[in-house]
Amino acid sequence: MILNASGCLDALAAPDVARRLDAFVTKTVTPLPREGNAPVRIAETDAGMLNSIGLANPGIDRFLAATLPRLAELAIRLWVSVGGFATDDYADLCRRLDERDEVQVIELNLSCPNVEGPEETVVDIVTAARASTGKPLFAKLSAAVPDVAATATAAAEAGADGLSLVNTIRGLALDERTLAPTLATATGGYSGPALRPIALAAVFAAYRATGLPIVGMGGVETGRHALELIAAGASACALGTVLFADPRAPGRVRTELAAESRTHGFETPLAARGASHTIVSSLLSDKTKKPAIASEM
Repeated sequence: MILNASGCLDALAAPDVARRLDAFVTKTVTPLPREGNAPVRIAETDAGMLNSIGLANPGIDRFLAATLPRLAELAIRLWVSVGGFATDDYADLCRRLDERDEVQVIELNLSCPNVEGPEETVVDIVTAARASTGKPLFAKLSAAVPDVAATATAAAEAGADGLSLVNTIRGLALDERTLAPTLATATGGYSGPALRPIALAAVFAAYRATGLPIVGMGGVETGRHALELIAAGASACALGTVLFADPRAPGRVRTELAAESRTHGFETPLAARGASHTIVSSLLSDKTKKPAIASEM
């Protein structure tokens, strides 16, 4: 299953790209409209991209009245990403989306590095959201926490049906001439190839801790990258920064993923889920075996 990372694709501007996905994830919607941060809001780096968009969006009222009906016309599965600044924000957003048949899944954005986050814990937010909707809930978490496995476990115990790992992490780029920060907000969310090892580690830890369905994301550019996330424990992969450079990435990655899976002896990509854990368990088991005592001659 291949999705887009929230905020990395405008399905209404690029419907043909969106239709190549198994599901489209909207940009994060907040209770009230947001203009976002001041420009400059995007900067390229040697190994990725920094963004400081600041959750610019039309707000839930306009989203439900104008945007969602247009997205539904694309006839693709819709995941709606929601964000807020207090537990009640998430609860209210989920309650309103619960009434809309167009929405298949709600993704709780609990990890945006470009806005002041809610003071409440992941447990409080997921619990409130769970009480407000019967739709599947995926908690989008940051890798920039002391223990991502513990955070994932907390989200699972609070009622999350799945996890999205990982969001961007905070980074900084300086202008090569002036040495001033490139972004107007100085720091921003860092994405791209350099995020892959971080995403792999987070998915590996969260899968081992919870066993929940996981959408793995972070620097996915090829089918091999997608397969590695699946082997670490993901059950789906999301494309992010690559979509800015290659709008044909969904179809290409899907084809490459199928080929990579067959090369490694898996009938389907999903059959490789958790394979790296099996290998680790086997290695640890071998190390604990006592050496056989040779029989006397």
